[in-house]
Amino acid sequence: MNLLFIGLVSFSILLLALSFFQRDRYSDIEKDMEELSMNVLQENYKLKKRISVLEEELMMDGEITFQKNPVNEIIKNQVISLHKQGVNVDQITKQSALSKQEVLTVIKNS
Repeated sequence: MNLLFIGLVSFSILLLALSFFQRDRYSDIEKDMEELSMNVLQENYKLKKRISVLEEELMMDGEITFQKNPVNEIIKNQVISLHKQGVNVDQITKQSALSKQEVLTVIKNS
């Protein structure tokens, strides 16, 4: 009985000593997660910085302005021919996908 008790105590001491030398798997995972979160935060910061630079470039006097493309010649010819056929401006805007002002400008300049 004493021999069994001594054997169990020595086995538990041996296991305790081995547990101190065993590598902690969770610390590796924790380090990887910290690295990943730092990378994500750095990328997020870089993207926000790029966006702010782009916004500053687009801002002029507090307003964002976009340059409109000129009306294509084919569309101009279509608008002019529809106008000559007697089609009203509202119908021309629907068919040509131009605004009413653009249609009127094309008709006026023809």
